[in-house]
Amino acid sequence: AHIIKMVEDAQGSKAPIQRLADKVASVFVPTVIGLALVTFVLWLLLGPEPAFTGALLRLVAVLIIACPCAMGLATPTAIMVATGRGAAMGIFIKGGETLETAHKLSTIVLDKTGTLTRGEMSCTDVVPADGVTAEELVRTAAAVERNSEHPVAQAVVAKARELALELPDASDFEAVPGRGVSAVLDEVPVFIGTEELLRERGAADTDGDELAVTAARAEALAEKGRTPLLVAAGGRVLGTLAVADTLRPEAVGAVARLREMGIEVVMLTGDREVIARAIGRSVGVDRVVAEVLPADKAAEIQKLQKQGAFVGMVGDGINDAPALAAADVGIAIGTGTDVAIEASDITLMRADLTGVIQAIELSRRTIRTIRQNLFWAFFYNTVGIPVAAGALYPAFGILLRPVFAAVAMAFSSVSVVTNSLRLRRSRI
Repeated sequence: AHIIKMVEDAQGSKAPIQRLADKVASVFVPTVIGLALVTFVLWLLLGPEPAFTGALLRLVAVLIIACPCAMGLATPTAIMVATGRGAAMGIFIKGGETLETAHKLSTIVLDKTGTLTRGEMSCTDVVPADGVTAEELVRTAAAVERNSEHPVAQAVVAKARELALELPDASDFEAVPGRGVSAVLDEVPVFIGTEELLRERGAADTDGDELAVTAARAEALAEKGRTPLLVAAGGRVLGTLAVADTLRPEAVGAVARLREMGIEVVMLTGDREVIARAIGRSVGVDRVVAEVLPADKAAEIQKLQKQGAFVGMVGDGINDAPALAAADVGIAIGTGTDVAIEASDITLMRADLTGVIQAIELSRRTIRTIRQNLFWAFFYNTVGIPVAAGALYPAFGILLRPVFAAVAMAFSSVSVVTNSLRLRRSRI
């Protein structure tokens, strides 16, 4: 029911180009009435006998053939067909304004986790420090991380399950935004996260040499596009775990297609610069913006807009909602959170980035169709009104009867509707 309501609202909304057509029509109608009256007077004074009958027929013919039905149908028919076609493709567009705006996009910003990647982390590397076993490293990390719902944490817990390890209970769990987590395990403080977190909590004071070695190993893993987690317990460095997220199978092709369409592709992520650049290279984006805290994502969108870019943001999480709202067009992956979907302008019901391409292409074809409709509507009136007024009579003796004017007017409306219906069959 919510989906049906969304489509109905979109089909009933007006695109900005429709408001332009409305303004033109508001001038066009009184102008045509004036032309019809002038035509009536001229035929009444100069026309052949019977002058009144001929003048009245010309007035009626002008009014009928100039009826701006085609002009009024040009935009709403295209919007209705396009939103319906989008819904059939799993692309839900919230309004005509969004449908029109999407064709202007010059930059697409893609969130990494859950958008470019599957959002399904797995623990790829276990690198214990000297004197520490792999099982001890994983057990300690997993005992702390099972208190977190973050995908990275769940990957560590899954690794412990894979190794069939029994996990002790941790207390005093704390998440340190952008850095890692901490907890107390068997009365020993445990820290998991970045090198900066461990140094801040004193690991370098008691085990500085091992921390330097572990940090170097972590850097090597990061250069491969993996996210390293340094682990320390009671000031002792236990080693490094690395987790990685796999790219969506269509990600590379989708990014390449967007670039072919003349759109700059930017990857936005909270990951470290070295990790983000490794992933950015593998997927082929134009630019990488890394180490962005969730609260700063919207500011990054606004920064691009100030540089003159028309920005579309693609995301799926709660953290993406402010950025989706700040973008010129927010596109939510339908498998994401409700708040992200609510903040977006377009919702993709499939977790597939090709939907972004299809939405933009649908917008471009819709605007092209609307422009064609408006052109033919104006062209038809430009040619039809003089003929209906009797412009061909002095040279060729041709007069347009009102009945034929009515047929021509109806044909113009049918042609506009038919042209809009072509969107249903266009290959997108």
